[in-house]
Amino acid sequence: MRDRQQNRQQIVVVTGASAGIGRATAVAFGRRGATVALLARGRAGLEAAARDVEEAGGTAMAIPTDTADHEQVEAAAARVEDELGTIDVWVNVAFTSVFAPFWEISPEEYARVTEVSYLGFVYGTMSALRRMKPRDRGTIVQVGSALAYRGIPLQSAYCGAKHAIQGFHESLRCELLHERSNVHVTMVQMPGVNTPQFRWVLSRLPNKAQPVPPIYQPEIPASAVLYAADHPRRREYWVGGSTVGTLAANAVAPGILDRYLARTGFASQQGDEPRDPDQPVNLWEPADADRDHGAHGPFDDRATDRSYQVWASRHHGLLAGLGAVGATAAVGALASRWRS
Repeated sequence: MRDRQQNRQQIVVVTGASAGIGRATAVAFGRRGATVALLARGRAGLEAAARDVEEAGGTAMAIPTDTADHEQVEAAAARVEDELGTIDVWVNVAFTSVFAPFWEISPEEYARVTEVSYLGFVYGTMSALRRMKPRDRGTIVQVGSALAYRGIPLQSAYCGAKHAIQGFHESLRCELLHERSNVHVTMVQMPGVNTPQFRWVLSRLPNKAQPVPPIYQPEIPASAVLYAADHPRRREYWVGGSTVGTLAANAVAPGILDRYLARTGFASQQGDEPRDPDQPVNLWEPADADRDHGAHGPFDDRATDRSYQVWASRHHGLLAGLGAVGATAAVGALASRWRS
């Protein structure tokens, strides 16, 4: 683990850095003195995120980048190393989604979600490895989701992308272990988070989209990303009790979970207010090109800023015990609800 002085000298790249988890992560690295390159499409969001990083005590470079375009990602990585220095940590966060039943998503929309939310991680990892592997040092953090293991209704494109990242991550990790490389990859599986995506995601739902409760503030995942970057030998970290319960229940009784989500997954991802048909959509163009939306979404009054499970995740032995308890409790609760 690096000491504080070394952390101050870190050069970090964060994709999807203009909002949500990416922005909170960039600010958290800035708070400990890192130099942070911020990659995203929206100029207003990027510029505001850069100011946040510098106000926190770091150094920021905003680089407008569409992570679905490998050439743009590679150009951004080259610029970082030319102007800032050697990249120590690369964090892949950027994503997009469509809230709709599968049969209401067009092939073009599905391809775009896959290009951003999966191939964007692949391209970022390629550019990072191209530089880290010859030096035999560096860390790549993939920001995942409980949905990397457990698909839910209304988000088939996003769930497919997160499942793909999980498989890609496992394959790459095995290859690096085979070579005894000192480049490390780790993945952080996230719960529902209060991010601006719910204001701008392409949605065909009747009501406003929301994360599946419980909802966490983005600073909780950001702290987990920093810890993972400092301790990257673990294959993955789980954030939030809901992530632990979901993944444990899915491992033990996925069929029961299918039926439970079929009953609850539509309502739990929508609020009570009708969706605004004129809300911005960031699938093809950035929603924060001219207006900064900040790190937080519209659920501050419902989101929690603490998670005891994150502490448990940093103490793996305890987490294993919690997972076993969580699996038993979750399966019992789901079975009871399904029978009712």
